[in-house]
Amino acid sequence: MEDLIETDRHYMRAALEEAGKALALEEVPIGALVVFGGEIIGRGYNLRETSQDPTTHAEMIAIRQAAQHLGSWRLLDCTLYVTLEPCTMCMGAIILSRIPRLVYASRDPRAGAVGSIYDFSKDDRFNHRVEVTEGVLQEECSEYLSGFFRELRAKKKAAKNTAITTE
Repeated sequence: MEDLIETDRHYMRAALEEAGKALALEEVPIGALVVFGGEIIGRGYNLRETSQDPTTHAEMIAIRQAAQHLGSWRLLDCTLYVTLEPCTMCMGAIILSRIPRLVYASRDPRAGAVGSIYDFSKDDRFNHRVEVTEGVLQEECSEYLSGFFRELRAKKKAAKNTAITTE
């Protein structure tokens, strides 16, 4: 059990590194990766603003890479690590790609589909179940997101104040 906990922490740190790539682009800092047989086969970070594509969530990018790597849309025996609870679109992709295990750090009270708003992982109407581990490196990942949004609000406030003083 302790080995699994340490393994989850290791991969969540790697997902946090992916989130850093999004942060460098001023994207919401969410990172994800797919692991198969101890190897990272898919990596992703949010690119919605950069790509102007609403489907370029970290999870979606990592899932696409993993499927390409394996040459199959069925990602059996894989684990998806993500720094924030997946939304409905991403949980749909997780279920449809048959990923058996999801590990995420922080809940998303506005859009989470693994318990916050919906819980697709426990919905018996789907033909696939996802084992979920929640809270791995939760504090670090939450602070990363909170810091991003704190800075974004400060920039918006500064821009607003600048606009008011120049009028």
